[in-house]
Amino acid sequence: MRARATALAPKLGPRSRFSHVTAAALLGLRMPENRIDLRLHVTKQADRGARRKGVVGHKSRTAARTVLVDGIRCSDPIEAWCECAELLGVDDLVVLGDGLVRRKDPLATMDELRAAAARRAGARGVRRLRTALDLIRPGTDSARETLLRLVVVRAGFPEPLINHRLTDDDGLEIGHGDLVWPEERIVLEYEGRQHAEDARQFALDIRRIDRITEHYRHIRVDKVLLSEPDELLAKLRRAFRAARSRTAFSDSSPTRAVEGTLFGAGRPG
Repeated sequence: MRARATALAPKLGPRSRFSHVTAAALLGLRMPENRIDLRLHVTKQADRGARRKGVVGHKSRTAARTVLVDGIRCSDPIEAWCECAELLGVDDLVVLGDGLVRRKDPLATMDELRAAAARRAGARGVRRLRTALDLIRPGTDSARETLLRLVVVRAGFPEPLINHRLTDDDGLEIGHGDLVWPEERIVLEYEGRQHAEDARQFALDIRRIDRITEHYRHIRVDKVLLSEPDELLAKLRRAFRAARSRTAFSDSSPTRAVEGTLFGAGRPG
């Protein structure tokens, strides 16, 4: 894609830019898995979009914020996220948006995303964009971490804290967890293959996990388990039941508040 965009860029006019998923890919944004569009999306500030073989033309009546990537003019990251609402579903937009407000080197703030969505009033895909905006959370580290959060929240569990500080019984920090329910002392984490294939990282993970499991119920999720949400949710449901049995919860406890949803009839597991 980058090679084709580089070849095409000199042929585009000054009011044209790479946009939508093409801009997102060129910018290195957190793209949803299996959503790669190899066509080049180009937006032209004119009455009609670009017409070339292998190019999807879009038109815009107003100027947009752009950036240069190796000399290639693209929609800026926030603009690209908004444009992708014309092509992607809600969950993909959440993955992309979470990537913009990620924990390390974020490219946007939530206020900037809200302002951008407000400017899209009446545009194609704006409803999906606004739905996704409500589900975006700052501080994530990966696309699968985002998808994991969406799975458990939609199943009725309380919303977890993201990359939250973990402490031992004396309040001393022992690390951070991907998705954490501090009161129930449950940690849910996604682990990719790089953790097992890097010997040094694997050794560090063992020590880290040993420390966490001394003080928390630690559930590790891989690609297979994420693809089988019934098994994953059953594990998490058992963890909440165990937490409830260990602690005398008040009526206002988050776990008690969702008890009927988590443990009532009609739910698998």
